[in-house]
Amino acid sequence: MSRAGIMRAADQGGGAGGSSEQQINIAVLSTAHTHTKGFLESLAKGEDGRRIYAIWDDVTDRGKQFAEQFHAPFNPDLDSILADPAVDGFIITAENTRHLPLLKKAIPVGKPVFCEKPLVANSKELAEVEALLKQYDTPLFCGYFLPFSGTMQRVQQLVNEKAFGKVFRVRFRNAHFAALGRWFDDPAVHWFTEPELSGGGAFMDMGTHAVHLVLRLFGPVDRVWAEIRNESGVYPDADDFGVAHFEFSSGVLGTVEAGWTQLHGPEGLEIAGSEAALWHDGNQQVYAKAGEDPQPIGEATPQPTRVDRLIAVIQGKVSKEELAQDLAAIKNAVRVMEASYAAEKDGHWVSLA
Repeated sequence: MSRAGIMRAADQGGGAGGSSEQQINIAVLSTAHTHTKGFLESLAKGEDGRRIYAIWDDVTDRGKQFAEQFHAPFNPDLDSILADPAVDGFIITAENTRHLPLLKKAIPVGKPVFCEKPLVANSKELAEVEALLKQYDTPLFCGYFLPFSGTMQRVQQLVNEKAFGKVFRVRFRNAHFAALGRWFDDPAVHWFTEPELSGGGAFMDMGTHAVHLVLRLFGPVDRVWAEIRNESGVYPDADDFGVAHFEFSSGVLGTVEAGWTQLHGPEGLEIAGSEAALWHDGNQQVYAKAGEDPQPIGEATPQPTRVDRLIAVIQGKVSKEELAQDLAAIKNAVRVMEASYAAEKDGHWVSLA
């Protein structure tokens, strides 16, 4: 917890006869993202002392609407929020291409920052973030959640144990029917279909989750090939489907699919190895060696994600090693996504070396 949070907890009485719950003040910077409402609902529950301390938005009416809905203060002065010692952490839920200006202001404060995904739109912006992180020891993570489920934590254990033998291939699909369902007709979230604000379409929105997952499992990527396109014509300015192949530094070949045109079908992980395989059978992830019947892989202990992860970081419950490992995948995801769009444009494999 920040120095301000620790002092408030002491003032509120953490000893005998006092409350053991510590007040955790979160400032929300922009309310543009479709997940903002869910994050504010999590904070409004007040579990473990969390609360919405302030909301800021460059679109005043939008920010005030959320503030009124959640009975939270709206503050139009961003600098005053950043300088407020009572704030324990920040959530950035701006449009994708507007993350960098807020990161440049929040990172120097030194308090934990949860930024929606992707971290930034390209490697040039990433270099600015990396320079700041070298100067300021600020905990930073994104709104990724796939690797932290109990199922995927178990998959990570199997990978670490080399249970698959030599891994040949990994494949993951992350898709839904947002375009066919016209989810982004609402002007409040139409920016997802405007590349100047979103940085891309469905492949940026959904593909970055898939990329982050496989990077967490199998490490950095050397080369990328991609086919990214608009299939439905519903939001013609943005892609609504993409498939990319990755050649990992380890030699593993990876494939991810992402889209807004998937009406049905499992979003499962597949791993093909010399000793065993993993796949989704339509109900759950299963695992089998050659000649054996498939068995459910079970679950390991899940890790907190998104708002819960921010609170855990503030409370010191997430190790620096875990944050560093995750941040490496977050940063690599930016590079891989950029390379995927470049590969689509150029029509050939793009090297990340």
